[in-house]
Amino acid sequence: MSNPIKEFEEMYLKTLYEFYVQDPQNPIRNSRIAKEMGVSQASSSEMIQRLAGKGILYHIPYRGATLTEEGLAAAARIKRRECLMEVFLIKMIDYQGDIQSAACRLEHALTDDLEAAIDRLLGYPEKTPGGEQIPSISRVIEPHASSMLLPLHALPENSEGLVELLVVEGTEIRTLNNLGLTIGSKIESIGESTYAINEKQLNIAPSLASQILIRTL
Repeated sequence: MSNPIKEFEEMYLKTLYEFYVQDPQNPIRNSRIAKEMGVSQASSSEMIQRLAGKGILYHIPYRGATLTEEGLAAAARIKRRECLMEVFLIKMIDYQGDIQSAACRLEHALTDDLEAAIDRLLGYPEKTPGGEQIPSISRVIEPHASSMLLPLHALPENSEGLVELLVVEGTEIRTLNNLGLTIGSKIESIGESTYAINEKQLNIAPSLASQILIRTL
């Protein structure tokens, strides 16, 4: 990740992670993010574009956002630190104030070394006192090991997926259908903006590929 994640961006990432855990198969709509964050949809949309520019998430037109591998790892780390601080506040110092608010403030101050030391001090907890699962380091990447939904332009080279949704209309969808690209079609990325489907090689512009959602195999 070329640019460091700022604190206010971490708040969005944590929210995206919480939505992801609830429903890992579908993009997260901007309206849900805005409501959870208590901001306007315009502000939320601007943040989505910012995070997409950092490689943290994919923005899928008309559908919402989904975390990239890198974004999921970062978001899980942020959520993990908040959970660890909740355990620390309750178990170690019997804090009687607003646990969630305090844990949220403290999570931003943790470094990797401090996080590891607190984790060790707490006995490597797996859940918060409230029963919430704490993301473990070994689980940061694993949620994407199974099939994930992403725009076609983000499909890694030499990877395959099944077309799940075409967010296009008019002549574009007819053209794609005539080329054999329909819902359920298997498609492979074989190079930059180049794909193979039904033994045919297609060149699809990134702007159009961003509106073709595929489920990785």
